[in-house]
Amino acid sequence: MKPIDPRLIRRIGPARRYILVTAGLGFLTALLILAQALLVARLLAPVLSPTDLTDDGLHWWGRLVPEGARTLATGLSLLALVVLTRTALAWLQERLAHRAGVRVISELRERVVAHVASRGPRWDTGGRTAQVATLVTRGLDDLLPYFVRYLPQLALALTVTPVMIVVILGLDWLSAVIVVATLPLVPIFMILVGLVTQERSARHLAAMQRLGARTLDLIEGLPTLKALGREHGPAARVRELGDAQRRATMGSLRVAFLSGMVLELLTTLAVAIVAVTMGFRLVAGGIGIETALAVLVLAPEAYLPLRNVGMHFHASADGLAAADAAFTLLDEPDAAPARASLGDAPHPRGRAIDVAGLSVATPGGARLAPADLSFSAAPGALTALRGPNGEGKSTALLALTGLLTPDAGAVAVGGVPVLTAQEAVDEASWLAHLAWVPQRPDLGPAGRTLSLGQRQREALARAFDSGRPVVLLDEPTAHLDRASRGDVIARMRALADAGATVIVATHEDEVLAAADAVVEVTAARTGTPS
Repeated sequence: MKPIDPRLIRRIGPARRYILVTAGLGFLTALLILAQALLVARLLAPVLSPTDLTDDGLHWWGRLVPEGARTLATGLSLLALVVLTRTALAWLQERLAHRAGVRVISELRERVVAHVASRGPRWDTGGRTAQVATLVTRGLDDLLPYFVRYLPQLALALTVTPVMIVVILGLDWLSAVIVVATLPLVPIFMILVGLVTQERSARHLAAMQRLGARTLDLIEGLPTLKALGREHGPAARVRELGDAQRRATMGSLRVAFLSGMVLELLTTLAVAIVAVTMGFRLVAGGIGIETALAVLVLAPEAYLPLRNVGMHFHASADGLAAADAAFTLLDEPDAAPARASLGDAPHPRGRAIDVAGLSVATPGGARLAPADLSFSAAPGALTALRGPNGEGKSTALLALTGLLTPDAGAVAVGGVPVLTAQEAVDEASWLAHLAWVPQRPDLGPAGRTLSLGQRQREALARAFDSGRPVVLLDEPTAHLDRASRGDVIARMRALADAGATVIVATHEDEVLAAADAVVEVTAARTGTPS
């Protein structure tokens, strides 16, 4: 897993701007840390020195902090100013990080949803909608720690650490050698911990997506389970999935604590080597107290950003895994090439809808369902599409809406082409003339509390009262009782008698008996392996 996903920088504008701002703030933070360390050395040196200080122990770097800072009033005033500035800078960094993280997550979420929506209603054939729903909700929310914690520390590691090494080298070359020799151990252990973290993050995301998919499926089918008295049946499976999610989460937390402990121990030992070496040299008189204090304050600052990068990497790993899944989804090619525009759709009122040779390949490509479907739906007539399950009745209605691109054939209104495999009228202008009710209508949040039959009746009522000249109905009586079926058939009949073009896919004998024309829908094999 890369420290920064380059796709975030290339494709997401807020991420690119935030990274540039973070780099600038990191450089300013490095200068403030340097000034703070030198001020502390200036203040403590006169107190800890057994004799009066005559030389400038900060050498060339002493020009950044005047020797007058050794006095209590001057040194504390400058130190307070530096600390307040660092606090303000940290507050600004945190604020910008939250804003950038929220904007990046929002933009990436919008792109994923728009991309999935553009794939058409048949994209969900593989059952991926629940996974995408989990990804764009909880999954991408894990990107926030990446921007708030990880990226700022990465910027500090690229600015503060090199500055601290250069300053230590100017103060005491032996301490600089120790720091440079032990510093590579931090990224080495980070890589080892990161490999474990990456694997666990992938498992965590997969467990979360499985739980989300099962939960959404359960919610969707709960009215049916309730009607059959089986609403308690999936409880054991839900508990099993919840336990899997809990184990994955606890595993990630264990790795996080262990990685923090390993990096903390490693950097503590490295700083201890510098401190012990410095102590022996102070006793032998090989180094001044002011120089030693400056080095001892600066050495931990050289390790701190790298250590924090490793500690916060686990928090960002889940978000990076979700971002990788989102970009993988966005990189998938479109299901069908864009069709050339035929302009605005002609008004279908009083005109027949002619379907000629309509064929749509199944997702595997092994069958055409429907295959070479041709019929004419006259205005003022009820046209029924009949055929066994899987022959393409619902697919034919989807093709008529323009939401699904056929592989062959054409749809015309009064002799004017509106839909082909290569061309189509403006989608919005065509849909404005249609009222379409699928087998399982989605009424939004308001429909979540309704049973399947109630949702069906509500959606049909909206279609009947829409005043649209073309009404497409997919199994409108499948989930209704006998009285409700009779009412729906009467409403369809009345709608057709009023001049609307009504096309319905059905198995019901009552609907077929009320139809003015019945069209047989059949499928055919293509010879292409699925």
